[in-house]
Amino acid sequence: LTLDQPGSRANTLGQAMLSELETAIASLRTTENVRGLVLISGKPGMFIAGADLKELGGAKPSPELSRSLVKRGLDLVASVEGLPFPTVAAIEGACMGGGLELALGFDYRLASDHPKTELGLPETKIGLIPGWGGTQRLTRLIGPSLAAEMICSGEPAKAKRAQELGLVFDVVPSAQLLDRALALVRMAHGDSGGEGGGWREARVRRAQPIGLSEEQASFAFAVATAQVKMKTGGVYPAPEAALRAIQKGANLPLPDALAIETEEFLPLVGSPISRNLISVFFMTQAINKATGVPAGVEARPVGQVGVIGAGLMGAGIAGAHVRRGVPTVMLDTAPAALEKGVQSVSRSLLGRVEIGRMSPQEAAGSLALLSTSLTTQALADRDVVIEAIVENEEAKKKLFAQVEPLLPPGAILASNTSTISISRMAQGLKAPERFAGLHFFNPVDRMQLVEVIRGEKTDDATVVTLVALARRIGKTPIVVRDCPGFLVNRVLFPYMNEALLLLEEGVAPRAIDKAAVAFGMPMGPITLQDLVGLDTSLYAGGVLERAFPERAVKTTLLGQLVQAGRLGQKTGAGFYNYTGGKGGKGADDPVLAEMLASFGTRKEMSTEEIQERLFLPMYAEATRVLAEGIVASPAEVEMGLILGIGFPPHKGGILSWAQSLGDQLPAKLAKYAGLGARYHPAQ
Repeated sequence: LTLDQPGSRANTLGQAMLSELETAIASLRTTENVRGLVLISGKPGMFIAGADLKELGGAKPSPELSRSLVKRGLDLVASVEGLPFPTVAAIEGACMGGGLELALGFDYRLASDHPKTELGLPETKIGLIPGWGGTQRLTRLIGPSLAAEMICSGEPAKAKRAQELGLVFDVVPSAQLLDRALALVRMAHGDSGGEGGGWREARVRRAQPIGLSEEQASFAFAVATAQVKMKTGGVYPAPEAALRAIQKGANLPLPDALAIETEEFLPLVGSPISRNLISVFFMTQAINKATGVPAGVEARPVGQVGVIGAGLMGAGIAGAHVRRGVPTVMLDTAPAALEKGVQSVSRSLLGRVEIGRMSPQEAAGSLALLSTSLTTQALADRDVVIEAIVENEEAKKKLFAQVEPLLPPGAILASNTSTISISRMAQGLKAPERFAGLHFFNPVDRMQLVEVIRGEKTDDATVVTLVALARRIGKTPIVVRDCPGFLVNRVLFPYMNEALLLLEEGVAPRAIDKAAVAFGMPMGPITLQDLVGLDTSLYAGGVLERAFPERAVKTTLLGQLVQAGRLGQKTGAGFYNYTGGKGGKGADDPVLAEMLASFGTRKEMSTEEIQERLFLPMYAEATRVLAEGIVASPAEVEMGLILGIGFPPHKGGILSWAQSLGDQLPAKLAKYAGLGARYHPAQ
C-alpha cells in the first residue's frame, strides 16, 4: 500500500487521507489469499509528517467532535492491528506524530538509512499529546522510561537510534527497503525455515498490562516527573498530561489504557496554549521560506567566508560557519585573540561531540575548515566578509575603508552591529548596494535568530544571499529595514528601561525578575542586564534614547552602577552579586540596596501590575515597528522576539498576547496612559 498525497511535499493524515486508508484497510480484511501488508511512501525522504495541523489549529472544537476525531484515529490503528496477516511499515523519511502512531499498530517497523529518516511523537511541542495510542503502544514497545523521555521532550530519533531503542526492527539501505519489507512478511510466515507466526503472540502481548511492580513504577515516574517539571516550569500542561497517561495506563490492558490517554488528550485540543504553539509552528514555516525580496531574485553562490574579529561574537560566527561546512578565515590584529578565538570554536565543537550531536571525525573536519590570519589580505578571495569588531562606528568605518578595496568583484560586506545604522555606515563605501547588517545573537552557537538588516542602498541580491547563507548555517534569518535597534533590541528596550524605572520607583529587583519569569520569560530583565553587561546595556539604551526621546524615560541607576565598575556577571557584581559561588543566579546585594534607597522608599507592587508595566510598552513598540514597515509581517515580530529574547512561545508572541487580552487591552493601556507615549500603540 503506497501513500502519496497529491500536490503536497508531505503525506499528512488529514480527513481525506484517513478516509482512503480506512477504505483500503477494510477491503484488505475481506480480500482472500493476502500474505501480508507493507505500508510504504511514494515520496522519497517522507513517510508521514503526522496529522494535518491546519485541522487542529483553529477554534476549540466541541467535546463530541474532538472525541469522534480521536476515535477515528484509534479505530484506524486498531483495524491494522486486527488484520489477519503480518504487517510491516517500511519507513523512509519523517515518520512523525500520527504517522508514528499508525506505524506502531504494525507488527514490524523497518527503517531506511535515508538521511531524513527519523521517528518521533512531537505533539507536546504544539501543546498536545499523542491521541491515537502513542502514549500506550510506545510504552509497551520500548518501556515507560524511554517512552516518557521521547514523548515529553517531543524530540525525534534518527533511524539508528530508533533501532537501538527497539522502535524499529532493522535499518536497511534505502534501495532495499521494499525487498527487505517483503522478506520480513515471508519470515513472519516461516517461509525462511523458522517457525513463523510469532507476530500473533506479539500482538496479544502488546495488548496486556506492562506489569511494573509498585517499586519500579514509583522510581521510574518520580524521576520522569521531576525532569518534566524542571523543563516546563509548570507552564506547559502537555508533557505533564503525557506523563500521567503513561503512568496511569502502563499497568492496564490496552483498551483501558487507551481510554486514559483520550481523557488526558481531549482538554488540550483547541486550548489557547495549543492554538498559540500551532500558530508559532506555522509562523516558523513561513519565516523559513521568506526571502525578504521579490520572487525571482537569485542568491549568489557563497564558497568562502571571512570573519573580522576573534572575540566572543567573531569566534561564534566563524564556528557557526565551519560547523556547517563553510570554509572560513578568522582575522584579528592580536595573535593572542586569534588563539583564544580558535580555542572557543574548538570548545564549541567538542561540546557537540559530548552531547552526541557530532562525531569526533565531523568535529575535526569542521575545525579543518577554519583558518586564521593577522592581515586583511586574507580576505581577497572571500565571497562574504562579516565584521564583528568593537561596537564603535568610527572604528568600523575605518576598517571598511581598508577592507572594501581588497574584496573580489561582487563580494558582500556585512556588519554584526547590534545598534549602529547600516545606511549611515554605507555612506563611505564604493558599493553600498553590497553592504548590509548580519546581526547574530549571543551565544551564537545556541541562538537561532539572525537579523539581516537592509540599508537604504542594499540591493535585493545582497539580501537574498545573506538570507540563504544564514539558513545554510542552520539559523533563522529575519529581514529588517534599518532603524535604531533594528527589530529585537528596539522592541526589547522599552521592557529593559521599564524594569529600571520600576527599580527607581522602589520595586525590589527580585520581584521584577520573578514577575517576568512567572509570565514565561527565561529570565527576568534585571538578571538579563547583568548577563549582557551593564556597560553594553547602557550604550545600547543611549542609542535608543536618542532615537526615540519622546518614548524613552531617562534613568540614572544604570549609569551609577557602570561608574562604580559593577558591570554584571563579568565583573562579579551588577544588580546582583556573583562572587559567593552562586553561579549564574546571583545574590541580593546590600550595595545595590543602599543605592536604591537614595531614590526613595521601598514599594510593593502586584505581580500582575509589574507584568503590565514590563510588557505593555513592549507591545506598543512592536505595533510601531509594524506600522513603519520595519519588517514584512506580524510573524516576523512574533518570531523575532521568541527566537531573539525567549518571549514565551505558549503566548504566541507579543502581539498574540496583547490580542488575547481582548476587551481588557484598551483599559489596561488607558490605566498607564499618563506615564507617557511609551504606552501609546500605533493607530
